[in-house]
Amino acid sequence: MATQTIPAYELNHGSRRHNQQVADRNLHLFAAQQRARRGPTPEVFCCKRMDNSRLVKAADPVRVREMRIFTAAMAVLFVIVMFYGLQHFSAIEYGYKVEAEKQQRTLLEEQNRELRLAEAQLCDPHRIDQMARKLGLDAPKPGQVVRGEDQFDTNAPVMAQASPLPLGR
Repeated sequence: MATQTIPAYELNHGSRRHNQQVADRNLHLFAAQQRARRGPTPEVFCCKRMDNSRLVKAADPVRVREMRIFTAAMAVLFVIVMFYGLQHFSAIEYGYKVEAEKQQRTLLEEQNRELRLAEAQLCDPHRIDQMARKLGLDAPKPGQVVRGEDQFDTNAPVMAQASPLPLGR
C-alpha cells in the first residue's frame, strides 16, 4: 500500500516531528480505509486529477464501415427471424381454425342426421294414418281419389301454347 511506503522513506530521510505527523496521518487514513473497506480488498482513493477536455476522438472510417456492415447484417437477421416467427404463428393459428371447422362440421353432420331421422318419423305412413283416424278421417273409398291423367314432371320441358286474348281488353 502507498500509505506504508511513505513512512519508511520518511524515517530514513526526515525529522522526528515530521515523521510523527506523517505516521499519525497514515494511521488516520488507514483507519478511514478500514471503515470504508467492503469485501476482501480495501478501497483505493486516487487524488490525481485528470483533465481530458482537450482530447478529441479521431474518426476511424474502417471502424465506421465495420459497424455499418454489422448493423445491416443484424437488421437482415432480425427481419428473417421475424418473418419465420410470423409464418410459424400463422401456421399454428390456421391449425386451430381447421380444428374448429372440423368440430363445427361434425356438429352439423350430427344435427343433419337427427333432422333426417325426425323427418323419417314424421313422414311415416302408419303414423299419418293413426293421426287421421284420431281426427275422424277414414280411408278413401274406391273412386274417391281421382288421379290426373297428366302427371307431369316439374323438371320436364313443356310446349308453350298461345291462347287468343279477348278483343275488349
